[in-house]
Amino acid sequence: MKSIIIASTSTLHGGSYLEYLLPTLKQHFANCKSILFIPFARPGGITHDEYTEKAAAAFATINIAVKGIHEFENTESAIKNAEGIFTGGGNTFLLVTQLYQQNIMKLLSETVKNGTPYLGTSAGSNICGLSMQTTNDMPIVYPPSFQTLGLIPFNLNPHYLDPETQSKHMGETRETRIKEFHAFNSIPVLGLREGSWLEVKGSRITLKGDLSARLFLKNQNPEELATESDLSNLN
Repeated sequence: MKSIIIASTSTLHGGSYLEYLLPTLKQHFANCKSILFIPFARPGGITHDEYTEKAAAAFATINIAVKGIHEFENTESAIKNAEGIFTGGGNTFLLVTQLYQQNIMKLLSETVKNGTPYLGTSAGSNICGLSMQTTNDMPIVYPPSFQTLGLIPFNLNPHYLDPETQSKHMGETRETRIKEFHAFNSIPVLGLREGSWLEVKGSRITLKGDLSARLFLKNQNPEELATESDLSNLN
């Protein structure tokens, strides 16, 4: 049975890394003494080791050890034997490129679908959808494919921002960019605001956190979904 937390962000303004999620993660990874961390997205260009240390410090507060996938000689066996898996945020293009280059995209998907507890934040959440095409990230590298894990039957836009009515910037909003995506694609897109996450238990997908999420469907007006909404039938 799938057991997944898909979070918009790792850090809320004024808080420390994963702080707001730790009570949820303590329960989510309750049967894990250690988890496998995938640091490939490298936020700000930090190294795999630096990123793993950051994740390890957060999980140490709930008595869970962390080891980076780059520390293993065989990444496939690392995924297969992991008690739990966490993919951190950063650049989605880089993350997806690395997963394909190391030939572990399909394996990671199958492993999580078979029940290994998974946490994704930001880029690590982007890859939970059908494709990475609704990311906010710059295309700093060129992935072999935009297709991702397919753990949920729609796409995500983490860090979703509402239009700033007082802003002097008159450029594209997130809503505008998602409409551009829907000009060529029919996949639903969920705009996930900071501090919100999806909880996936088996086939049930539930919106968690204190905020609503914004749902975009092709050729339809956006819809606000209240926290605790069931998204299981969204496809």
